[in-house]
Amino acid sequence: MLTTLAVLGLAFSLDLLIGEPPTAVHPVAWFGRLVDAADRNWAGSERGQRLVGVAVAVLTPLVPAAVAGGLVLVATPLHPMAGPVVAALVLFLTTSLRSLLELTRDVVAATDGDPDRARERVRGLVGRDTSTLSPAGLRSAAVESAAENLADGLVATLVPFAVLAPVSLPAAAAAAAWVKGVNTLDSMLGYPSKPIGTASARLDDLVMFLPARLAAVSIAVAAVDPLSLARARAWAQTPPSPNSGWPMATLACALGVRLEKVGVYDLNPDADLPTLAEGERAVAVVGRAAVVAIAVAVALAAIVATVLTPFAPGLEPLRAILTTGDAAPAEVVRWA
Repeated sequence: MLTTLAVLGLAFSLDLLIGEPPTAVHPVAWFGRLVDAADRNWAGSERGQRLVGVAVAVLTPLVPAAVAGGLVLVATPLHPMAGPVVAALVLFLTTSLRSLLELTRDVVAATDGDPDRARERVRGLVGRDTSTLSPAGLRSAAVESAAENLADGLVATLVPFAVLAPVSLPAAAAAAAWVKGVNTLDSMLGYPSKPIGTASARLDDLVMFLPARLAAVSIAVAAVDPLSLARARAWAQTPPSPNSGWPMATLACALGVRLEKVGVYDLNPDADLPTLAEGERAVAVVGRAAVVAIAVAVALAAIVATVLTPFAPGLEPLRAILTTGDAAPAEVVRWA
């Protein structure tokens, strides 16, 4: 458990100190190139493309998972600290908090006097056409993205990592990288116009079911408004995604603002679009929600470690295989 806490602490310290690594050296960007290479016309029919998409969804996320888990596995025998440090680097590279908050804050601030800059900067958060959005509409887009990316960019990889870390750091790193791979597939291929991405979108829907709802709970707690989660139920299923509506609608209800993507969804429609002050508050709430999510992840790791403690001797051979790739010493096996 102490190792898990140290790994989590190092990962988020790196995020606070460094933020997002440059795209040229970011492993997620490298994986994006692999996805881009797979995004082509492999079959002459839509059904054929969907079948190819199933293979893409199943196989491509295994690549980052194998690389991440393998690196931790190889590093572990080299030095007692090598495995945990590499695992922390994997978690750091598969999560994004500081960059999300900074970009959202920058967009919100730019809407007050420099909407052109806001339109330029918000492209890093949303894919919609922002050329006709008002300053309030730009703030809405930024706030929506901050809520959704709390789930995608933090909770989705953090929780499986924290749950598996007390058992095996290589498995934890592989799980975080796999989830990030699934998220990346969906963001690049998961559009109705791309039959090859249908399976990726469905897989992402399944993977994000719990993280999106945990992010919504974290927002409600951070806003000190637990009832916002109940109020959000009225609009949580309005967006096309079965998951993204939960954190977005919860944040809208907690702030008492309207969040709208024209022609797609309208969350808490009886309220007004966010003001500058409400946009700034949204950034603060998402930041606190991230702290809540991290605390929940630590609690889950502690529960796993506590539950496994009585079984530690019997699990030692399996732990040795998962951690170093080698069987446990004969005397440990005999003792178990």
